[in-house]
Order: sequence, then C-alpha cells, then structure tokens
Amino acid sequence: MNSRHRAREIALQILYQYDLAQRLPVAKLDTRLVGELKNHYDHFQVPPELRTFVGDLVAGSLGSVKELDALLEKHTANWKVSRLSAIDRCILRMAVYEMLHFPEMPRAVIIDEAVELAKAFGSDDSSSFVNGVLDQVLAPEAEKANVES
Repeated sequence: MNSRHRAREIALQILYQYDLAQRLPVAKLDTRLVGELKNHYDHFQVPPELRTFVGDLVAGSLGSVKELDALLEKHTANWKVSRLSAIDRCILRMAVYEMLHFPEMPRAVIIDEAVELAKAFGSDDSSSFVNGVLDQVLAPEAEKANVES
C-alpha cells in the first residue's frame, strides 16, 4: 500500500472522529489536537515520515471547515454539506483542502485517492458522488487555467 494512501486513511479516520463528535472547526493545531494526533500515530503505528503529512491534512481540514464547506456547497447541487454522510463529508473536505494547499500534488491523484477512500469507507454510491463533486470543484480551476494560457 502506498504510504501517502495510508496517511490519507489515517487522516480520514481522525477527521471522521472529529466530525462525529461535532468538534469542528478547530482554529489551529492546538495542544489538544497535537496530543490526539500523537495518540493516533501511536495507535495506527504511523511511520515518522508520514506524521507531518497526516497532521497537515487533519489540522488544515479542521481549521478550514467553513471555507471548505462553502466551496463544496457551490458544487453539490441542492445539497447542504451538513446533509452529506459523515464519511463523504470528511473525504470531500480533506481532498479539497489537499487540492488547495498541496499544489505539487497532481489533482488527478488527489481525486483518485478520495475515490478509493470512498470505496473503502463509504456507501455503494459514495465513490461516484465524491468523484463527481471533486470534478466539479476542479472544473472552474481547469477553466481558469485554459483562459490564462
């Protein structure tokens, strides 16, 4: 298994836990979150080289919930993010955060990873739903790039 994929799985599980506990958003990487991340790293035996990536995904996604949800609601036809299943919501938030804040990561890879997470953890329809929403989120960015070139 790809180590980045494993990191995304662990980040998703942490985000899901936060979502279910309704402890969103987190303003910054505070000492409580740092401690909880350490507990997850120990429990899931996260290698040291992946801890920064997991921490960045978790803290960034939690700290940007309002912005991420606003962007997602623009691209989910007649759906409020609060109505989505918790796992789909977490996958979408994390993937959009990664698209926005990890420009070196190919967008196609981020979408593929999100779809794989949806297949593994979501419902039967989650993977196609996640794929469709992320394609819509990406479409204005791709259109903007075409106009600029």
